[in-house]
Amino acid sequence: MGEGDRVADGDGIRVRRGVVVPESELRWRFSRASGPGGQGVNTTDSRVELSFDLAGSPSVPEGLRTRALERLAHRLVGGVLTVVASEHRSQLRNREAARERLAGLLAEATAAGPPPRRPTRPTAGSRRRRLDAKTRRGAIKRLRGRPDE
Repeated sequence: MGEGDRVADGDGIRVRRGVVVPESELRWRFSRASGPGGQGVNTTDSRVELSFDLAGSPSVPEGLRTRALERLAHRLVGGVLTVVASEHRSQLRNREAARERLAGLLAEATAAGPPPRRPTRPTAGSRRRRLDAKTRRGAIKRLRGRPDE
């Protein structure tokens, strides 16, 4: 699944298979972007803030929501995830960038963790090599001392 596959225009944001955040759960805010501009710099609201209430969303299954709330805890304010985009000059392109960013964050936060580590034992050969290296190192250090008279 590529980056562009996640976002579906009109019907919401596709996070992963079977999980789509509907447009009705997204809140948009627009403001003037900072930085250099041209004639329209003081009139165009091209900066985009996209907010999504992750904690209260019925469209995200309970298990995935818990995992996402845990992983995104540092980014949430009252259970709401907010993404800002202001890198483009047009509001439309900033809206697309914000949707992509939100979809990416949610997909990463709901992804399954790594499989649990299975404990292993060192091989007999590796144990032997380790002890041989320790013996050699000890001999080197012994030779550094004063010569016996």
